[in-house]
Amino acid sequence: MKLISWNVNGLRACLGKGFLDFFNAENADVFCLQETKMQPGQADLDLPGYEQYWNSAVRKGYSGTAVFTRIPPLSVAYGIGLPEQDSEGRAITLEFGDFYLVTVYTPNAQRELTRLDYRMEWEDAFRAYVKALDAKKPVVICGDLNVAHEEIDLKNPKPNRGNAGFTDEERQKLTELLASGFVDSFRALYPDAVGAYSWWSYMYHARANNAGWRIDYFLVSERMRGEIRDSRIRAEIFGSDHCPVELDLFQ
Repeated sequence: MKLISWNVNGLRACLGKGFLDFFNAENADVFCLQETKMQPGQADLDLPGYEQYWNSAVRKGYSGTAVFTRIPPLSVAYGIGLPEQDSEGRAITLEFGDFYLVTVYTPNAQRELTRLDYRMEWEDAFRAYVKALDAKKPVVICGDLNVAHEEIDLKNPKPNRGNAGFTDEERQKLTELLASGFVDSFRALYPDAVGAYSWWSYMYHARANNAGWRIDYFLVSERMRGEIRDSRIRAEIFGSDHCPVELDLFQ
């Protein structure tokens, strides 16, 4: 089973940068998007064989997630069950026979950490949400978690310490999420891989210099560890300031 996750930083823009070529070439079973920045119907997206599920932010041109799947889900849920959190279209959950799939676009703490408190509330609510799912059946979590977990996960850790995406608070919340029964699929297979990044600033030729951050993940329930066939960062794919990430399962 092949799953792909990609923060497209505006799907309409990405459609003009080769999105459909990549989508069609990959032939993935499930394709998850974050930061779609659109409402359904704002783009003509014909994907034969795939069911489409959208969770758009109330605020137009902002946030938003989508899932395209050729495996019909048993059920679909939007958000994480908190009205004050769910107006931004940040999560979609699909239930399949053997596991839940949650695609998520975690709030950014913003410059000067103006949204760090909101981010902390989100983290606790999201962890409780996926733990409740995990009590029923295994869970795959994918998306832009907006945090580089360890120093190995970004090019310049020391000058970025305390900046949004690399605060001690955000890193600790990911540690807590993993400790609650989840595995970072990429690090499970490649614990010492360096220079493996999924996001690069548009400034200072960051991508050309591979001065990036690994902030896009596939996490799986601990009991699914043995089902991870591969976990890949598709840095060769352009079209956004993020690249896609991929999870291949023995299913």
